Amino acid sequence: MRRFTAIASRGSAATEARRRNPPMTTTASGELPAGWPRMSLAQAHAALTAPGSPFELETVAIDGREMRVFKHAPPTLREVFLAGRSHGTKDFLVYRDERVDYEAFSRASVTLANALVARGLRKGDRVAIAMRNLPEWPVALFGTLLAGGIATLLNAWWTGPELEYGLTDSGSRFAFVDGERLERLAPHRVACVALEHLWVSREAPGMLGPGVESLSGLIGPSADWAGLPVQPMPDVALAPDDGATILYTSGTTGRSKGALGTHRNAACALMAGPFTAVRNFVRRGEPVPVPDPTAPQRCTLLSIPFFHTTGCHAVLCPTIANGAKLVLMHHWDPLEAMRLIQDERVTSAGGVPTIAWQLIEHPERERFDLSSLESVAYGGAPAASELVRRIKDVFPASAPGIGWGMTETTSTFTGHSAEDYQFRPDSSGPCLPIGDAKVIDDAGNELPAGAVGELCVRGPNVVRGYWGKPEATAETFVDGWLRTGDLARLDDEGFVFIVDRKKDMLIRGGENIYCSEVEAVLFEHPGVMDAAVIGLAHHTLGEEPAAVVTLKAGAQATEQELRAFVAARLASFKVPVRIAFSGQTLPRNANGKIMKLELKGFFAT
Repeated sequence: MRRFTAIASRGSAATEARRRNPPMTTTASGELPAGWPRMSLAQAHAALTAPGSPFELETVAIDGREMRVFKHAPPTLREVFLAGRSHGTKDFLVYRDERVDYEAFSRASVTLANALVARGLRKGDRVAIAMRNLPEWPVALFGTLLAGGIATLLNAWWTGPELEYGLTDSGSRFAFVDGERLERLAPHRVACVALEHLWVSREAPGMLGPGVESLSGLIGPSADWAGLPVQPMPDVALAPDDGATILYTSGTTGRSKGALGTHRNAACALMAGPFTAVRNFVRRGEPVPVPDPTAPQRCTLLSIPFFHTTGCHAVLCPTIANGAKLVLMHHWDPLEAMRLIQDERVTSAGGVPTIAWQLIEHPERERFDLSSLESVAYGGAPAASELVRRIKDVFPASAPGIGWGMTETTSTFTGHSAEDYQFRPDSSGPCLPIGDAKVIDDAGNELPAGAVGELCVRGPNVVRGYWGKPEATAETFVDGWLRTGDLARLDDEGFVFIVDRKKDMLIRGGENIYCSEVEAVLFEHPGVMDAAVIGLAHHTLGEEPAAVVTLKAGAQATEQELRAFVAARLASFKVPVRIAFSGQTLPRNANGKIMKLELKGFFAT
């Protein structure tokens, strides 16, 4: 799950909107300047979704429920792929010294799709992808989709046991990994009984062997993709509500759940950025500019992993549909990022607030020409008003944007930018016109505007449920509504304000950390009697995990030992940065729940 997702608007309309945006200021709650808006939110949505418009709505039945959908959204991701192929020799991916155009990407994807079918892939089979952001990643995704498979996107930060869980839980018959993930998975491969075919990309010498093949043996290196023969796509019938992706998201039990998304879910995400950008003009009372087909190619510097719903659904797929360029980094480095922004004329950069801060505050920023930047987008956590103001000061031609979404909502569910963001900087914006939101109390009763309760949402961008987990699905998806676990309020116009997280979770630089999962590992240590994980504020990461531990009588353990113990079992971003020791049982309330606010004092200095 998670929450705040960057809004990356595209096209000349978005550019003009940014140019007209005044400096970001904060108004008092409920006080809007005279003359704003020229059109109410309801009126704007009605105008933009009227018959004949690009965002026209229609009502369809999805799993027996009537829902509003964008009539002109692509029916499946196959149409998104075909739209990308129409961009021919335009640059698609840049990675180090590799450059892949759209036709080369398309040939590699179709070649891989046919190879999967030849190996026995059947419609609905799960195909796992576990690798860093490499040019092969989108090829594996669309090769899977064109063959009728369900792309199972595994977190590349996961340890070997976590990768084993994802493969076995999904029942993946096929998997694509890179060399680092193969090394982690190798000791656990025997437990993945459903896994029949495993391909590794950019393997080191000695990695191939029984049951492990080279991906380059199927499609060759990226430099050769343009020379692959043109092949027909597999003859597989795809429908909007067929399964397309499984993305894993942890729960309060610490066990990951695979969110099953459909082709329609992904198609909805394509419309979010453009709709939010156009709505800004309507709210302002201005005509929407016609996109200029001769404008320079849009370009995004991608630092978000493809396996996140933002990276896949809010960035990768819209990029392909619009013929934009993606610049990939092997790992995040602000100096290298600024060089790439300058050399590739990047128009959009960011990811999580950490990255935005590093670009703004880097001492060598003035060395580089960053004038191409029109959007410094961020997500993963709410952004402080200070960051919003700094972006406008440092990059005057750019506009910050934010929204709210989760893995379960296929990325963006609310969109927020321009004056609406300026005048409601604490909000995540209103829902897209295809979605609805409400706030409920603990008994399930809907609360009025201004009251705080659990946020529930519904719409065609909400996934079908959790793979193979009917009880968890029934608990979270109730009567057509997704119970988000976030505490929020709605204002009179429908803007969403996230107040807190009902579930015990913290976010480090955009990565979800479920406290119960880390606590469970600490309890495995033979010397630990009691443990609790909390979040410590961090200037750029938002928050970091810390733990308070009570040892058993006579037991001994150091902070370094416990951190190493967790690091051997969980991904590195989940390891507590600090561990304090308490000489007594941790404070609990009458229900036996640890009062975590009282634990902040352990880290006061």
